[in-house]
Amino acid sequence: MLYETSPAAILIFAAFVIGVVGLSFFLGRKGQSAKAYYAAHGEVHWFVNGIAFAGDYLSAASFLGICGMIAFHGYDGFLYSIGFLAGWIVALFVIAEPIKALGRFTFADALDSRFNSRGIKLAVAISTLVVSVFYLIPQMVGAGDLIVPLLGLPHWVGVVLVGVAVTLIVVTAGMVSTTWVQFIKGSLLVFFCGILVALILNRGLVVDAGRDSGANLATQVRTVRPDGLVLVDGRPQSREHDLRPVGTIASLPARFAGKKSTGPLGPLEYLSALEDSTIVTWSPTKRVDAEGTHVSYTAVERKGADLLKPGGYFKGLTSGKLADRLDFASLMLALFCGTASLPHILIRYYTVKDAAAARKSTVVGIAAIGAFYLLTLFLGLGAMTSGALDPTSSNMAAPLLAKSFSTTLFAIISAIAFTTVLGTVSGLIMAGSGAVAHDLLENVCGIEMTDHEKVRYGKLAAVALGIVAMALGILFRSFNVSFLVGWAFNIAASANLPALVMLLFWPRTTKQGITAAVTVGMLAALAWILLSADTYEKVYGWSRDASVVPFSQPGLVTIPLGFLVLVVVSLLTPPPDRTISRV
Repeated sequence: MLYETSPAAILIFAAFVIGVVGLSFFLGRKGQSAKAYYAAHGEVHWFVNGIAFAGDYLSAASFLGICGMIAFHGYDGFLYSIGFLAGWIVALFVIAEPIKALGRFTFADALDSRFNSRGIKLAVAISTLVVSVFYLIPQMVGAGDLIVPLLGLPHWVGVVLVGVAVTLIVVTAGMVSTTWVQFIKGSLLVFFCGILVALILNRGLVVDAGRDSGANLATQVRTVRPDGLVLVDGRPQSREHDLRPVGTIASLPARFAGKKSTGPLGPLEYLSALEDSTIVTWSPTKRVDAEGTHVSYTAVERKGADLLKPGGYFKGLTSGKLADRLDFASLMLALFCGTASLPHILIRYYTVKDAAAARKSTVVGIAAIGAFYLLTLFLGLGAMTSGALDPTSSNMAAPLLAKSFSTTLFAIISAIAFTTVLGTVSGLIMAGSGAVAHDLLENVCGIEMTDHEKVRYGKLAAVALGIVAMALGILFRSFNVSFLVGWAFNIAASANLPALVMLLFWPRTTKQGITAAVTVGMLAALAWILLSADTYEKVYGWSRDASVVPFSQPGLVTIPLGFLVLVVVSLLTPPPDRTISRV
């Protein structure tokens, strides 16, 4: 059976989670004031904040999603790593220092720093909530996927578990505990992934004994009946997933003729040997009839060189179709522009004391994030050839790779991945709770609150967001988490980036222009996503051909639209009384 729980794995996992929640209660006494709850007093050291940036950013999409994309589709999955990392260039050179000077608690504070406009606060607060919710979905999906093999529990239990744990983290100490949770999990994630890559290189490439050819591997059929019962090869599943482990080397390069293993390899040697190998991959085929949805997984031998070429997943790189090319370009643009627009990333700049510390923490974050994304290439390729893939869940590639070495390492990696989810979700809920309590209730609705009441309403908002996140995590459980994060980046870049950049660098920007740009960018991106072929197929269950938009990723259209709307509306409205200098 593919997934087996062990007492050691459960104990290690429990120790991580209890430790994280316990730390939050310990730090709870430091989060009683509004400044402490929302911005950790602005006293976090720049190095700690930089690693916390990495902890915040290296979410389930980075660890689970990208590794799974590479394991299932080869090089194209690594393009997500490149896109995610490139976005920090915008954050470093455009956003880092100015955003610290403009804001106090939330992103709305920054955009409204010179206008005192309820319209801006309302639009940005809603945008923050929408982006946070879309970013929460893949984190919760990843949490559920981790619980299935680790504890032998259903997917929804994992979603509820992370929702409850994160809510406790946020309501006990706010940004103080969130920062230290992210610092710890960011450090552990990079360290243990480095160890896992070292083990991959030391093992090298191994031909699976008795499976020298993909032809020797039997096709396996998983059937989902209308009543919800899941059959594997015609028999009821005994577990949440009951498919055989897959992903092997069928043959090694000629220079290893007669051998079953290459032995230890260096990083470049590993890539070279993989390029010349033949690899068994699994191709899914879906068929829907009156009995239910039938998905068959068929063994296919592919050349390693083909898997290391672009175009295995992003058809825009090879198909020659204009729509496919625009879809790929749109996603890369959203990844590049979205980082500097994510509310839970932007509010972290308010936890350091000054603009110089903001810049230093960004540099530290880029170094840690860059090191991790280099590791994802080897993690994904190692999972592809480990013989431990679950074809029904690309999100489990990295944890199952660790399991191919030892149960203890599997437990540690899974626990760190779960802590990764905890850290990112806590940051997102912090951003959302600030948008509700500080922006909507206090600034838009004009409700006068004491310092204690600001914290109390923020905690109530955090509980509500946690419940919403749990529901959506259960609903979207079948999606790859990197794919889902692409939606959040598109919405964030479309709604927030035009307003932020123009506020910083165009003195003619008006409050009406900012309000219109945020509103139009957000609604346009949302509408495009809901009308896209991917959503038609994967959410509605409709034919992709019924989609009314030419490609699925909206950023290529909606990001320029946000800039255009801001410029036009600003020119049509009276200029602001004061200008803002570039920081």
